[in-house]
Amino acid sequence: MSTWGGGVKCAACEKTVYHAEEMQCNGRSFHKTCFICMVCRKGLDSTTVAAHESEIYCKTCYGKKYGPKGYGYGQGAGALSSDTGEQLGTEPQETKPQRPATNSNSNKFAQKFGGAEKCSRCSKSVYAAEKMMGGGKPWHKTCFRCALCGKSLESTTVTDKDGEIYCKVCYAKNFGPKGMGLGNLGCAEQQE
Repeated sequence: MSTWGGGVKCAACEKTVYHAEEMQCNGRSFHKTCFICMVCRKGLDSTTVAAHESEIYCKTCYGKKYGPKGYGYGQGAGALSSDTGEQLGTEPQETKPQRPATNSNSNKFAQKFGGAEKCSRCSKSVYAAEKMMGGGKPWHKTCFRCALCGKSLESTTVTDKDGEIYCKVCYAKNFGPKGMGLGNLGCAEQQE
């Protein structure tokens, strides 16, 4: 408080803030008209403000400047923007040049959205509604079967080796440990 009975000073403009027009954030006072995002200048209130040290931001600008970076960290429609964040004082990240999809499917959907991934078993397009992941590769639900016995697999029963998927039984028989005490009778008979 000022010694002359005025009021506290606004953190933004340093002029006196009277109680009727005061907004507070992190123990500092602002005029309602000065309580704006430091980047986009949008008016803020108690539900939209995000503070970082002595600076105040709207939640969108705060997320762009201080939030996690990288693939998958978009915020709604803002994630689709080509905004580099230069006005935020951040360094733009280098982007790798996009190479066009080599999909021979000529329908409009595939042209617009880049087609679909190819199934590891039949090499046909796999769309999201029918996609299963195994061994880091996409599969159709109908192709998501053990390579040896053909048993239908689920995310809890699949194992992979060298890009192929197997049920747990076939994987254990063919790639599991061998020797005495591990269920391999052939080895035990040879030692007698």
